[in-house]
Amino acid sequence: MAKINNSEVAKKFSKYPDSIRERLLFLRQLILDTASEMSSVGEVEETLKWGEPSCITKTGSTIRIDWKASFPDQYGMYFNCKAKLVDTFKELHRDQFHFEGNRAIVFYVNEKVPINQLKQCIAMSLN
Repeated sequence: MAKINNSEVAKKFSKYPDSIRERLLFLRQLILDTASEMSSVGEVEETLKWGEPSCITKTGSTIRIDWKASFPDQYGMYFNCKAKLVDTFKELHRDQFHFEGNRAIVFYVNEKVPINQLKQCIAMSLN
């Protein structure tokens, strides 16, 4: 697991319930791993956007991850709603994911994350 260098991001992760933190850290690592496998993507900067842990690159669109106490059994990966990314993800992976409008892939705590399909979505956003 890659160390979180941004103290505000680390602080945000420390506030999540343990079981949710593990899942969000898994998503974070998947973003970082996917970026490192792509020659077109440079350094990934971690920051908070709208109070949510976010990964930013110079080549792509910001990816945010978060959990909301109002929906305790789910967490999500959020994308730029103006980029039509989620619409594309729906066309490619409608049966593998749950979506929230045109901005997020939603995961439920009792479901397995389809890793290869999610890495494809992450790669599209990072590019």
